[in-house]
Amino acid sequence: MIKLNDIIFDNAKPLVLIAGPCVVESDEITFRTAEEIKKITEELNIPFVFKSSYKKANRTSINSFTGLPTQEALGILAGVKEKFDVPVLTDVHTVEEIDDAARVADILQIPAFLCRQTELLVAAGKSGKVINVKKGQFLAPEDMKYVAEKIESTGNGKILLTERGTTFGYHNLVVDMRSIEIMKELGYPVVMDATHSVQMPSSGNVTGGQPKFILPLAKAATSLGIAALFLEVHPEPEKALSDAGSQLPLADLKNLLINVKKIDMVVKKYE
Repeated sequence: MIKLNDIIFDNAKPLVLIAGPCVVESDEITFRTAEEIKKITEELNIPFVFKSSYKKANRTSINSFTGLPTQEALGILAGVKEKFDVPVLTDVHTVEEIDDAARVADILQIPAFLCRQTELLVAAGKSGKVINVKKGQFLAPEDMKYVAEKIESTGNGKILLTERGTTFGYHNLVVDMRSIEIMKELGYPVVMDATHSVQMPSSGNVTGGQPKFILPLAKAATSLGIAALFLEVHPEPEKALSDAGSQLPLADLKNLLINVKKIDMVVKKYE
């Protein structure tokens, strides 16, 4: 179990939502999305952590958007945190980024492609923040044990492990639901990333996706008992500057959450 303010991450406790646009594109889109998600989650009584990357280090093309200037993007995230009174999650890609990001973020996220980078994991652990690690598309779920051990070597046991799909040939991912059970057996709260899991990597010069599968994957994972659901959400995904092919339309979020909360309540036996 991990406690963050009034939010509890536990595979046996009510589901937490981690959601927001893939990347900080502008203050308007970021605040608009945060406000709407906060309104929906308050109505449905679902704990909410706002997610958005202040920069994107892993893009398919050299021409892809990598983010606003660092301090501008972090300032927008700080504004969301203050205005809407919600914890914030953002990615870190290098050891040098951690201090700046940790001044704003409540949860530091290690991207999937970097989940074995020892120096990054140890430095993130030393920040004392909650650390969310995306399971690499190339990694067996049981091997996340060694990833977590690197963070715990710093004395920081506040670790979330996230399923986000596994490479299945070229340009495709598949979710093996056994991964969720295996990572739960390691003793950590498990998160299901239902949007990155529908990606179709490197479809031409961008990453594509099949968003029609977001809801089925979210429902399936919730039925196993998870601590949190991770969703990238955008008011107009087709216009998003990153992950346009796999983000959930903001207009579809409430219906999805109604569906998964019903499942979560049955699985965990609460009202």
